[in-house]
Amino acid sequence: MKQRVSPLRVISAVVIGLGATGAAQGAGFNLLEQNASGLGNAYAGSAAIAENASTIYFNPAGMTRLPGVNVSAGITAIKPSFKFRDSGSTGPGGLPIGSNAGGDAGRWGFLPNAYVSWELTPDWYVGLGIGAPFGLTTKYKSDWMGRYHSTKFGIESINLNPSVAYKVNDQLSIGVGANWMRLDADYRRAVPSLALQDQVPPEAVPGLIGGPDLNARVKMDGDAWGWNAGVLFQATPDTRIGLSYRSTVKIKASGDTTLKGNLPPALGGSPINMGSNARATVKLPDTAILSLVHDLNPKWQLLADVSWTGWSSIKSLDIHNEGALPDDSLDLRFQDAWRVALGANYHYSQQWTFKGGIAWDQTPVRNATYRPTSLPDNDRYWVSVGAQYRFNPRATLDVGYSHLFLSDAKINNGLPEEGKGTVRGKYKDSANIVGVQFSYQF
Repeated sequence: MKQRVSPLRVISAVVIGLGATGAAQGAGFNLLEQNASGLGNAYAGSAAIAENASTIYFNPAGMTRLPGVNVSAGITAIKPSFKFRDSGSTGPGGLPIGSNAGGDAGRWGFLPNAYVSWELTPDWYVGLGIGAPFGLTTKYKSDWMGRYHSTKFGIESINLNPSVAYKVNDQLSIGVGANWMRLDADYRRAVPSLALQDQVPPEAVPGLIGGPDLNARVKMDGDAWGWNAGVLFQATPDTRIGLSYRSTVKIKASGDTTLKGNLPPALGGSPINMGSNARATVKLPDTAILSLVHDLNPKWQLLADVSWTGWSSIKSLDIHNEGALPDDSLDLRFQDAWRVALGANYHYSQQWTFKGGIAWDQTPVRNATYRPTSLPDNDRYWVSVGAQYRFNPRATLDVGYSHLFLSDAKINNGLPEEGKGTVRGKYKDSANIVGVQFSYQF
């Protein structure tokens, strides 16, 4: 007799397993890497493939293709590379900035994910997804020439996505979900001693020029709710179409700003330690995906994706400080972006399926004037390969690899009126992504 598995027990195990993995640290602001099973296809067909419980993120209607209780969990490792080449950067107020280009600002990031779906009846399905849909980490050497813009910028997120799906008939399914998202941010930069000129007598100002840098840090966190929905349509026995949408999430974050360091010798060299409460509001973008999956024959399956991200919801990141410390701002002027992906699966045998895919991924940053040192990316081209091994009809293991080719990202970001100087040059960017996913049907 088939043993029944408690969905509540499975959900508890999934949550505990994800928590043990540690906080996610993504290498990109919007993270597609919510499973590893789609990585080998460059996430083509993501809203229509529905091959395991990770469909909860890409299209919750896909749960209607998963009988019984299904679990899927994995981890993706991302290594971006951001190498700056200078073309005449200048410091604030004529301050010397040196020749340090900052090294490689990219850092390894590890993105865990976990999902569980449950067939309540032949028509009704529920599920829970846990992942990190937004993340970013850039970190430079502390004395690099763009230090007044940024020395570190880190964003971490966690998203809980309970979902429900209904099978209208054999051709049409619909699904909806709620999203609770928490966001943590850590922004650090150097502040020139000259920034203290309003707080010292005029005759002491010359002693500030060329003095030691101060270190500013902003740490904030916040959470908010959003929603997602999807439709899955079996157009023909061989062709499936998926359409999904994820809403904006408006997060009001709060935390603190600190300013630490030592005054210049001309002012006694004494330590300075200032702090204030900080707050900021960010409206994370909405996304829409249209996907197609077509079974060409028993061996070949073709996949395609067109997706849109409403990045124009983020025009700037404004940090408001309460107290003596001034406000800070990143003028971003993001623009909406598109993504197109094509992929194929080859069913070599009952056990083995081989995957491939390519994609073009548009950056929200279109102007060198507004390209921040914290996100120095450009349009990306994905080349992906992967493989799936089926241990038995219930258990599969996926592995995938993608290399991202990026055009050189020019930057000419000058903020002299804010005491940050001008970063002028270009970035040589690339990224490597590898992931593994295990899925099981009870």
